[in-house]
Amino acid sequence: MTVRALALDFGDTLAVPGPNPDGRTVLEVLRRMPGTDVPDTFVAAFDHVHRITREGDRVRDTHTAFADEIRHAAALCGARVPDPGAVAEPVFERIPDSRVIRRAAEALLRIRDRRDLVCVLACDTQRPESVRRRTLADAGIEACFDAVVLSCTIGLRKPHPHFYAEVERACGGIAREQIMFVGNTPTKDATAPHVYGMRAVLIAPTGRPAGLAEAIGVIDHFADLPDYLDRAAPDGAGPGGVRPGSRPRAPR
Repeated sequence: MTVRALALDFGDTLAVPGPNPDGRTVLEVLRRMPGTDVPDTFVAAFDHVHRITREGDRVRDTHTAFADEIRHAAALCGARVPDPGAVAEPVFERIPDSRVIRRAAEALLRIRDRRDLVCVLACDTQRPESVRRRTLADAGIEACFDAVVLSCTIGLRKPHPHFYAEVERACGGIAREQIMFVGNTPTKDATAPHVYGMRAVLIAPTGRPAGLAEAIGVIDHFADLPDYLDRAAPDGAGPGGVRPGSRPRAPR
């Protein structure tokens, strides 16, 4: 079966993860926004809400909107925040995003230059799409992606099956059997997409984890993916029949 699309994780796959927001940073941002009245006690309220929200989201495979965290924290400490939905972007512009790994970026550019594959960024993240796209652009790889699927946008985290359904939709009608998911977390980036019906390649520097399905490929680093695709190519074609040398279509 021909592989026609790649779905790529971000943190620890293409990039070194950045820090999470803390209450002090959010407080400083809020106090610069018009119409807000935020006491010092907001710091502890936000840190508490953020911790329990993330714990609950991991259990349910959901992603609570950052605006809802702001509303909850404001209610706990009596803060006035007229527009919680406007808080996420300035907060995540204030703290560093993940740092794209140069070797990974170079490998992605080689893949896109040689193969006609749809490419989708598919990751759990608190960063708004605008912030993540700027990070990709700064690293010179935004144009490699035809679409992005972010947990903060769809309200679901991996390994929820609907996350992979969103990835499938983002691939523009390509069958799930022709989509290869690549990432570093065995459950979320390998087993779950494999069970959903996609192909999968796990990035595992320490080797194949015990119990991982044999159909799932394993590489040490994302930079190894171009060679992996070459080795998987039958009769000089690309992965599953995609021939090297064709230029990718212009990203949407």
